[in-house]
Amino acid sequence: MHVRRWLLALVLVIPAFDADAQQNRIDTVTPFAPELASYGRYDIGVRTLQAADRNRADILNTKDGAPTARYDRTLTIEVWYPAKLGPNQKPGGEYRVIIRDPSVTATLYGKAVRDAAPLAGDAPFPLVIISHGYPGNRFLMSHLGENLASKGFVVASIDHKDSTYDDQKAFGSTLYNRAFDQLFVLNEMARLGRAGSGSFLSGLVDDRRTGIVGYSMGGYGVVNVIGGSYSAERTTGPQAPPNELLAERTTANPDYVKSLDGRVKAAVAIAPWGMQVGYWDAEGLKGIRTPVLFVAGSVDDVAGYEKGTRAIFQGAVNADRYLLTFANANHNAGAPIPAPAETYAYSETLKSFPFAHYADAVWDTARMNNILDHFVTAFFDRHLNNDADKQGYLEPAADGSWKGFKARTRVGLILEHLSPESK
Repeated sequence: MHVRRWLLALVLVIPAFDADAQQNRIDTVTPFAPELASYGRYDIGVRTLQAADRNRADILNTKDGAPTARYDRTLTIEVWYPAKLGPNQKPGGEYRVIIRDPSVTATLYGKAVRDAAPLAGDAPFPLVIISHGYPGNRFLMSHLGENLASKGFVVASIDHKDSTYDDQKAFGSTLYNRAFDQLFVLNEMARLGRAGSGSFLSGLVDDRRTGIVGYSMGGYGVVNVIGGSYSAERTTGPQAPPNELLAERTTANPDYVKSLDGRVKAAVAIAPWGMQVGYWDAEGLKGIRTPVLFVAGSVDDVAGYEKGTRAIFQGAVNADRYLLTFANANHNAGAPIPAPAETYAYSETLKSFPFAHYADAVWDTARMNNILDHFVTAFFDRHLNNDADKQGYLEPAADGSWKGFKARTRVGLILEHLSPESK
């Protein structure tokens, strides 16, 4: 009888547990996290923008052999930035997002404050552009967006039209538009960052120090933006954009070489799709000269590993490049946020569990996020902020230890570095 009363009392005093609030955090830093995964000294603001690229080729409304249709392509962009919080503001906020099942929305929780005033005193800040996979959305790598903003970067994450969960169209549109979207957002952020633009970004953005992060199809775009010319063989075929329009992003087009933007000082390509099906060849990869960090799972069955990301890493012979490998991880290595609680339920729309779109069967996602945040911080600080001290985080020490990692916490990780063959 005494035991029963004690158990009843225990039940009555346990506080309510909000499963969504616990599981849907994008800002978790675990005790095993490497040093640079910790958030920086800046408070974070976040705002949503829309911008239209005028007169873009309209892939979905162009037929092979017919004149190429044109349209104004509108993109939604989530922008994180160092902020100055008001006296009644505290760090923290929510994001209402569509998940992999487009009929379901979830609430994510992070540190950014919606519409907070930008911090002008330390500006301008380097720019980082984030590009999601197919399908995805601008929140898929929001853990990285917030983390970098807390360290003094302005981060612009793109919703790629025809390629989001609720706007997924024919693949040819993504093949054509991904690199153009990334370059357009760079130019738009530069325009808004100029003095007198009238935007909250005025004076905040130093576009001369830009980094780009792409995951999966985002990585496909990044490889092309930094000089990886598409192979001529892939400008035609069943999935190719009409009228061989993909040839615009090959060395056969002189304007492609001219489009290589010197403002992009560093790039991160996470599981970049395309090499395993021939979108690059040895000659095309020689055009990459931008420092690049590749990230991959060793059993990636979507973008490939040996014939995919690793092959691009090896083939980019004129670039200073790194390859971070998560042993036994699949395609979701490092990039996606932890699976929201809403993805645990079976989806009749997808006929599967949306959870699999975010998670890995071997690695804990929050731990992978922390590792990615650590290495991207080191890489961008080194190349966008010219912080030579961060080089030590990118090179194993003589005794085999990794700077910033606690004992026994780098198990399952492989880090490789190759220098350019030519300058």
